[in-house]
Amino acid sequence: MGPHAAVLPFPSLNDLYARHRTRALAIARRIVGDTDDAEDVVQDVFLRLSRQPPGLDGRATWTTWLHRVMVNSSINWLRARRRRERLTHAPQEMVSPEAHAMGEQMQRHFHEALEEVNPQQRQVLYLREVRGLGAAEISRLLRIPEGTVKSTLHRGRQRALTVMEERGQRP
Repeated sequence: MGPHAAVLPFPSLNDLYARHRTRALAIARRIVGDTDDAEDVVQDVFLRLSRQPPGLDGRATWTTWLHRVMVNSSINWLRARRRRERLTHAPQEMVSPEAHAMGEQMQRHFHEALEEVNPQQRQVLYLREVRGLGAAEISRLLRIPEGTVKSTLHRGRQRALTVMEERGQRP
């Protein structure tokens, strides 16, 4: 961006909400899977915007920026929900303490390995492996070609496995 590029002013929150609420809700619903939960995510995003509007540099449109915020906020909401569910739900089936501990350990190793992959790989792996979304849906959510999703999944999985093996953690 050149030195004379204009930085667009942040639109009013009411205007942004009126124009983009339906789209924001659709994005959140595709990721979190429930309309009520998606509404919670949208309300949270707009509440945060009311407290502190972003300092955008004009390189992206508001819709592009809002899309990214909604995707990231929805993924974060899912992570928080999974943590809450683990704390409040007893296991459905009887699993030996050893098997349960091994499953938790492998899950922890996988999440630690995710921190070592690049951000795009981490996001795609999370949506696929944790959320269970298909390549086509991930492609639509992240606005990247489906082939890119598949190659990113492959490279991300390989990197995560390599990290786990380097740490002596068997997948």
